[in-house]
Parts: sequence; structure tokens; C-alpha cells
Amino acid sequence: MLGKQTVSNMTFLDFVTGITLGSIAGNLAFNLKIKAIYMVLALIVTGVTSLLLAVVALKNRKLRSWISGSPTVLVEGGKILEGNMKKVRYTLDSLDQALREQGIFNIDEAEYVVFEDNGMLSVLKKDDYQVATKKDLKLQVKELSFPVELVMDGLLLERNLAMNGLTKEWLERELARRGKRLSDVFYAVRGTHRQLFFDYYEDRIQQPIDKE
Repeated sequence: MLGKQTVSNMTFLDFVTGITLGSIAGNLAFNLKIKAIYMVLALIVTGVTSLLLAVVALKNRKLRSWISGSPTVLVEGGKILEGNMKKVRYTLDSLDQALREQGIFNIDEAEYVVFEDNGMLSVLKKDDYQVATKKDLKLQVKELSFPVELVMDGLLLERNLAMNGLTKEWLERELARRGKRLSDVFYAVRGTHRQLFFDYYEDRIQQPIDKE
């Protein structure tokens, strides 16, 4: 009910809500001195309050920055903003670590660094260090499609087939060309370039690197 963001990219509100709901649920399960009705009421009040604040933040930009916080620029034009770092109590060690996690080992590669509401860093590299795209190289861009899972855990996903204009007979023909049957398939997916990938129950790996 509170949305996927509560368990993924947490803002301050989501973080407080998650801890509070967990604490109330824990007391409801183990604290016999407090009446269950009080705990249930607390869960409802906390949940509804959080939901209302989320709606308010969605509707009003000014209140959104107060409820959820706002991003803070830590590096601008390749220069570290010490005042902003101090304001959000973010150390140089933390900055270096977060940049390394994004594959940036030299801080002079960063043009802009933004400390987001959810505690993550967004980095814009300097032009010299950015990866060239197909557009930059003037290469022909192939049309991409969303991957479609066809078989998972050995079960045919008939709904996915129907939604994408595919049939079981078509899949069986593709497998027959590879000398396989549907019962041999553990996982199958049609990729972004409409290529087919099959993983079979029998991998035929003689000496696996890791075996549990």
C-alpha cells in the first residue's frame, strides 16, 4: 500500500516509516503487556499518516523538499563543495568510497556529484572520461524490445507467449532445430534483440568451477 519505494530507494520519510512499522509489529508479536488493539491502531495510524504525507509530497513541490528532503551537490565543475559536504555530514572518505563503487577511482574524473535523497550518489563524468555512445560514433542503432521470459523453472509461461503473439508450437519448433524438447528446458527468454536463449537441465559441464 505504501509503494515499492518504501523497500527500495528510501527517502527520510520511508526510512522512518519502515523502522516505526517494524517496531510496532515487533511489539504486537512479542509484547504481551500492551493490548493488541493499541498496536493495530498504531499500525493503522502510522501507515495512513505515511500514505498521506507521500500524497502531499507528490502534489506540492515545496512540502516535498521538507518531507522527503532534497538533493545536495557535493562536486560542481570538478570542485568539491566543502560547505555542502559539511552540511550533510558527508566525509571525503565516504565520497571516495561511493565514487569507487561507480568505477571512478580518480576524483578529478567527476564533473558533478549529487547526493540524492535516498543516500546514493549520482555522478556526471567530465567529457574526456565519458563512454562514447553509438550516436557519437554514428553507428546504426538496432531496434530493441523488452525481454520476454518464455520458460521459468521448467514451466511454460503461456501468458507471456500470448501477450507477445507467440505460440507453444513456435517455441517447440525452435527447440527442435536445436535438437531439444520443451521438457529439456529449465529457462528460456527472448532477448532485447529478439534472440533466443535457452538453459537446459543438462548443462554437460564436466568440471564445474563451483558445486554446492
